[in-house]
Amino acid sequence: MNTADLGLPVDVPSTALFTDQYELTMLQAALKAGTAERRSVFEVFTRRLPEGRRYGVVAGTGRVLDAVENFRFDPGVLGFLRERSIVNAETLDWLAGYRFAGDVWGYQEGEVYFPGSPIMRVEGTFAECVLLETVILSILNHDSAIAAAASRMSSAAQGRPLIEMGARRTHELAAVAASRAAYVGGFTSTSDLAAGFRYGIPTVGTSAHAFTLLHDRERDAFQAQVDSLGRNTTLLVDTYDVTEAVRMAVEIAGPELGAVRIDSGDLLLVAHRVRQQLDELGATDTRIIVTSDLDEYAIASLAAAPVDAYGVGTQLVTGSGHPTCSMVYKLVARAESADPTDPLVPVAKKSSGGKTSVGGRKWAARRLDEHGVAEAEVIGTGPVPDDLQERQLLVPLVESGRVLHREPLDVVRERHTTARAKLPLSATQLSRGEAVIPTEYV
Repeated sequence: MNTADLGLPVDVPSTALFTDQYELTMLQAALKAGTAERRSVFEVFTRRLPEGRRYGVVAGTGRVLDAVENFRFDPGVLGFLRERSIVNAETLDWLAGYRFAGDVWGYQEGEVYFPGSPIMRVEGTFAECVLLETVILSILNHDSAIAAAASRMSSAAQGRPLIEMGARRTHELAAVAASRAAYVGGFTSTSDLAAGFRYGIPTVGTSAHAFTLLHDRERDAFQAQVDSLGRNTTLLVDTYDVTEAVRMAVEIAGPELGAVRIDSGDLLLVAHRVRQQLDELGATDTRIIVTSDLDEYAIASLAAAPVDAYGVGTQLVTGSGHPTCSMVYKLVARAESADPTDPLVPVAKKSSGGKTSVGGRKWAARRLDEHGVAEAEVIGTGPVPDDLQERQLLVPLVESGRVLHREPLDVVRERHTTARAKLPLSATQLSRGEAVIPTEYV
């Protein structure tokens, strides 16, 4: 596996150090106690959705599969652990041969989820499963948060294209992951070339205010851009006077001008004025693209404006106020010995303070009403009721350590559109509310 495919610097040989130290110290203690090889089941879930959100979006599954496959303790990593005396020699020997050989089940990427949904289940020995906790959570928490924000923005845009433009507002590697998650959630393109290279996401981009300021006159900047990129380019018209810039843009590019971009001011008012001016100048097919620190609420407020596309940066890559999903990775069942034939015993944290969990290896299904609209997320540990057999949400992702398949992002993106469409209409309301369907335990 080429580490570039994971969004990693070329000098990082594996994902094994994308973890917390206590994963390794737990391993060491379990090896000494003779409990490390007990068959175990871990589940990823969230106890609640971010405040005000009505549904979550599963994103990052494909990246998780890459990370698990590339979780290797190579000589460089082992040398670091030895030098820092993080674990003892016996544990280092065990880690040297580590390969995840268990099973992973999960909600399909792009699917929606709710409080308690077991969106990923990891099964194997305690030792091999516990090491994956941090890397799985770091990916799912980040990507699902971005995808949820993107989904809300996509719904607010009502079919108008959305451009992901957040690369300069976050860590360079997070920007690539955010672009991927945004595409899952409904965005149509990105300005980030690394995301386009790694994931095949369509890329766009023309010029910034610096290009206009570079030239002696705004006219010279527009002429240079049209000469280089053609009449179908997008000209940025708010460096100086918008009205004059639009007039000049059409004069230089003609009615074939592709688009104008507005990045400041009262976007609703300016968009109406620019649309009227473009039409009067004969540029009736020239599109209007707006940017300027947009979020889902700003996008919704522009629903009646003559806007053709939105560019979103900061608010998207920070989850629009919710940069994590608060997902956890909990042991829910384990055997009482290392004997692989031992039955699994449900286990769960029972402490106070709202952090209790439900033990047992779970299945999940979504019950629909007579109109095909979701009405409940049903979760259980016993037999699956006959009427929910065809509605189960967990699918096999990894079997005996082997990744079963990887999906094209366009398939994942379409799945999310379909899943969101099956939710009650109130799911897409931007007003604060509870989860749009209840979670039922049976």
